[in-house]
Amino acid sequence: MSPTAAGVLFKLASTIAFAIMLTLIKLVSGRVPPGEILFFRSFFGIVPVIVYLAVLGVFPASLATTRPLGHVRRSLVGTASMFCWFTAVSYLPLPDATAISYSGPLFGVCFAALLLHERVRAFRWGAVGIGFLGVLIVLSEQMGGFSAGLQGDRAIGAACALASAMLGAVAAVTVRELTATETTGAIVFYFLACGSVFSFVTLPFGWVVPDLADVAMLIVAGLFGGIGQVLMTQSYRLAEASVIAPFDYINMIWIVIISYMVFGDVPTIAVLAGSLVVIASGVFVVWRERRLGILEAKAKARSADTPT
Repeated sequence: MSPTAAGVLFKLASTIAFAIMLTLIKLVSGRVPPGEILFFRSFFGIVPVIVYLAVLGVFPASLATTRPLGHVRRSLVGTASMFCWFTAVSYLPLPDATAISYSGPLFGVCFAALLLHERVRAFRWGAVGIGFLGVLIVLSEQMGGFSAGLQGDRAIGAACALASAMLGAVAAVTVRELTATETTGAIVFYFLACGSVFSFVTLPFGWVVPDLADVAMLIVAGLFGGIGQVLMTQSYRLAEASVIAPFDYINMIWIVIISYMVFGDVPTIAVLAGSLVVIASGVFVVWRERRLGILEAKAKARSADTPT
């Protein structure tokens, strides 16, 4: 099996692990507050990461850092994104929340242009605009108002899902800055470690003592979250990011199947249509970035071959 094919398989396995994690979180979300869920997800997610680094023979050496404040800043934004995400999951059906979360890469293009001053050409801006149109289609059913009742709950969930996507895009920009000097293992480890600590900020807002079944599901959710991150990391070690990234959207298939089998939720036509638009625009953005990367590499090669 080629490294690229192996990378794709690892990526697909990571989407399944994340779907299982999300399902378990959805099962306990009505009884356990989001901040407490955040603690279990972060704390127990560290375990597979440490095992993975130990197997590679780089633990604890890979945790050495020269930018501790950079990790704290990234973790603050990432933890806030995760908290909003778990809140959204508690209010929305999983397919709806997942569809809105796909706006993250679109926000990522915007923030990369604004914060990193990356050059974004017309094609990508067009794809981003179309993608946001798809997000609006999904939101059309959720944002009917903040009145009491189901519609109000769904509006709150949709707002939290959108906030999570925006914060996640900012976190992605900070990660790209950290990768210049920090290892992937250090970035993931310190994010989860800080997330475990930051979750205690929500303690005064009403943590509960979950029963044994909920504790078991929370622990398993954390472990599957860590496993998903390990599998995803391994996939990017074996294949190019531009090849791997589009397989993120396979997660919607598992979410729809699990959501129907476990919760009886069936995505509406608006959610499915909006999801397809967002996914198509996201795939185009990835393809365009890959294409531009190839052209830039060729230009650099020609420049190197030209006598000065």
